[in-house]
Amino acid sequence: MFTNGLIMKAIAINEFGGPDKLQLMDLPVPEPQTGEILIKIKAAGVNPVDWKIRKGLLQGRLPHEFPLVPGWDAAGIVAKVGNGVQHFAERDEVYAYCRKAIIKDGTYAEYVVVPENNAAFKPSKMSFSEAGVVPLSALTACQSLFSEGQLKAGESVMIHAAAGGVGTYAVQLARNAGACVLGTAGLENHAYLLELGVSEPIDYVNADFRDIVRKKHPQGVDVVFDCVGGNVFQKSVDILKQGGRLVSIIEPEGVKQLQARGINAHYVFVTPSRRQLSALTEMIEAGQLKAFISRSFPLKEAAEAQRLSETGHTRGKIVLIV
Repeated sequence: MFTNGLIMKAIAINEFGGPDKLQLMDLPVPEPQTGEILIKIKAAGVNPVDWKIRKGLLQGRLPHEFPLVPGWDAAGIVAKVGNGVQHFAERDEVYAYCRKAIIKDGTYAEYVVVPENNAAFKPSKMSFSEAGVVPLSALTACQSLFSEGQLKAGESVMIHAAAGGVGTYAVQLARNAGACVLGTAGLENHAYLLELGVSEPIDYVNADFRDIVRKKHPQGVDVVFDCVGGNVFQKSVDILKQGGRLVSIIEPEGVKQLQARGINAHYVFVTPSRRQLSALTEMIEAGQLKAFISRSFPLKEAAEAQRLSETGHTRGKIVLIV
C-alpha cells in the first residue's frame, strides 16, 4: 500500500498471542488507490474474529502480514478519495465492512483505506459509535438469514446466541421480515430478547433447547441460525422441519458433513456489499433496526475490549472510540 508520509496511531500485533500482544504503534497513513476511499475513523466495532485473528486461530485460512492491525468494522469521515470513486466525496460520513484479501490494515487505527463498494453512508440517526458496530454483524445476519437461509414471512427461525452481536441484528431482521423468532440466551437476557422482537426466548442453560422447541413446534422450525457451533450446532439438526435450512457462521466443516447427509446446510463468511449495507441504512433510518452497545473503550484499551469479547457473554456490541 502506497503511503503519503503521514503517521497515524494504531493498535497492532507483531506476532500471534494473548491480549498483551496488542500494542499502540505509529504506522503510515495509507493512501487510497483507484476505487478506494480513505476513512478517518471515529469508531470501530470489536468482533470475535478480531481476537481469533490475534490468537492465530485463522492463520491457516486468512493470509496475513505483520504488523497486523485488527478490526473489520468502522464508522468515520471520508478524508480522501482515489481515482474513479463514484459514490463518495471528502467529508462524507460513512460506515464500512473493512475486511481485505490480506489481513493487515484493519480498523483499530485512526485511518483505514477500503474499496468504495465496502462502504455506505452512515445512518443520520446513529452516532459514529452506534454505526461503528453495525456493518460486520448486521451484514452477517442479513446474508445468513436471507441470502442462504431464504427466510420468508410466516416462517419460524431459531437464532442461537440471540443476545450477542450478530444475534441482536438477526432477531430484528427476522422480526421485520415477518418471521416467528425463537432465540436462545441465558435467563438474564430474556427481557432483552423480548425487546428485540423474540417471540419465544429459550433458556439454553437449564434445559435442552430441543425439548422446548419440540413442545411448541412439533414439526420443527424452518430455519436455524447457528452463532455458537459445537454441540449446539449438532443438536440443531434435531429441530429442523423437513426441508428446513441450517445456517452456521462457526462450523464450515460441520456444514460439509451435514450436506453429505442430504441436509440443507450452509456456512456463511460475510462478504462486503455496499448494496446490502445501504439497505440496512434505510432500515435504520426507518427505525426498524437499532444498535445496542454494551461497552465503549478508547482505542488504547483495545486489549481490554478483546478480553471482554473473548468471554463470549457480551450483550450487544463492544466499540472502540478512536
